Amino acid sequence: MANLRAGLLGVGMMGRHHARVLREMGGVDLVAIADPAGDAHHVAADLPILPDIDSLIATGIDMAVVAVPTQFHEEAALALAAAGVHTMVEKPIAHSVEAGTRMVQAFDKAEVVGAVGHIERYNAALQQMRRRIEEGQLGEIYQIMTRRQGPFPGRIADVGVAKDLASHDIDLTSWVAQSPYASVSARTACRSGRPHEDMLLVVGALASGVIVNHVVNWLSPVKERVTIVIGERGTFVADTGTADLTYQANGTVQSSWEALSTFRGVSEGDIVRYAFPKPEPLRVELEAFRDTILGTAATAVTMAEGLATLRVVEEVLESARPGIA
Repeated sequence: MANLRAGLLGVGMMGRHHARVLREMGGVDLVAIADPAGDAHHVAADLPILPDIDSLIATGIDMAVVAVPTQFHEEAALALAAAGVHTMVEKPIAHSVEAGTRMVQAFDKAEVVGAVGHIERYNAALQQMRRRIEEGQLGEIYQIMTRRQGPFPGRIADVGVAKDLASHDIDLTSWVAQSPYASVSARTACRSGRPHEDMLLVVGALASGVIVNHVVNWLSPVKERVTIVIGERGTFVADTGTADLTYQANGTVQSSWEALSTFRGVSEGDIVRYAFPKPEPLRVELEAFRDTILGTAATAVTMAEGLATLRVVEEVLESARPGIA
């Protein structure tokens, strides 16, 4: 079988990494790159930089990755769907639920793969965590907490932390727990003078009854990418920045210290940091997209899933509006 002909729209801070991985992947040939802003990171090599989505489609590509600002996702995706090109757009799926809905409908009608780049699902720590949860290692899940904070990235101009960062946490939380969100409540702040929120706190619940909370901001000098899952048998802590997964079991040793023995909650048990292969999440994600196109697997995040995440993000922002209880 001939390799899939791949096109890339956008070679900015994220697109340049897509270009590298697409060139290294088996079964795929990167044949065309388009970016109206040019090639600031010099990743095109021997490929010309095309000016727009139409010129990209005209090269006869089979699949495309869209890595331009969120506000341009819909226009590019609709053109690619109409041309019958399998497409993965970076998260979030679109700038609005209405735009995302049109994208889902267009790819369903065209009967081609439409995917969203929710890369955290492909982080080895979270994949290990989900597998172990499914195997029952934690027993019943009680709570999921995430912290995603650090300095402001200069590449973001069109959305705030809810769509750029919290969309990661909302998607991964629902995916790890295998349950949709049932309710959310949030507070936001704008402390840096930009038009979008740069701080966000979310509390909520999943349909399964698991309670959740997310701490998200662009104003911390400490960079954190942490997911904590508490269950009846212990706690998982995943650091997706390093792809480390730690398990702390509930203690089983009875204390003879009277002040502690009256406590009827859990106590500290054994702590294990697991060793496992840690492939680059972007590579795993793009391989999942390729395999979904080829029909050998169906592990790409669908546009319908991306839209469901965006709906929750919009509910988060709505709940944070002044005057909303």
